[in-house]
Amino acid sequence: MKQSEFQEFYQANRDACLRSVLASVGDRQLAEDLVAEAFTRAWVSWHTVRRHPAPTAWIVRTALNTRISWWRRRRREVALDGDLEIAATADGEPALDSALLTVLRRLPQRQREVIVFRVFLDLDTKTTAEALGIAPGTVTAHLSRAVTTLRSQLVAIDQPEVGS
Repeated sequence: MKQSEFQEFYQANRDACLRSVLASVGDRQLAEDLVAEAFTRAWVSWHTVRRHPAPTAWIVRTALNTRISWWRRRRREVALDGDLEIAATADGEPALDSALLTVLRRLPQRQREVIVFRVFLDLDTKTTAEALGIAPGTVTAHLSRAVTTLRSQLVAIDQPEVGS
């Protein structure tokens, strides 16, 4: 029972979790490693994780916490610049747009995390706040700032230069 339930959860949520972590960290290989680690930890603690109000949020938060732990051990941050490999997902859903990923990488870490939980995982403000360990008002403030920045940056990308 445990194995089949976890297997169904994994198959149904792996791609969404991967896209969410990729949007936050900006490196496909790192995102895949983090998601694999998070799902491994979920398997070990499946009896607890399956009762979590938002198990996919648990996976993404664990992946992001793992990145922080790895970073602390290395004492240097993994660079977010460089080429991003953006491919279609296995289930045929469209992959993240490269322009969107580029702009997402420029956001502060907490704003990226809020975007991941609120937009990519479609969680409400309260659940996002609980998953990130911050106040709901802080979630709203970060989301507002992130959306404003994304909107201005993406509109600038889509607007042709005047006089060209």
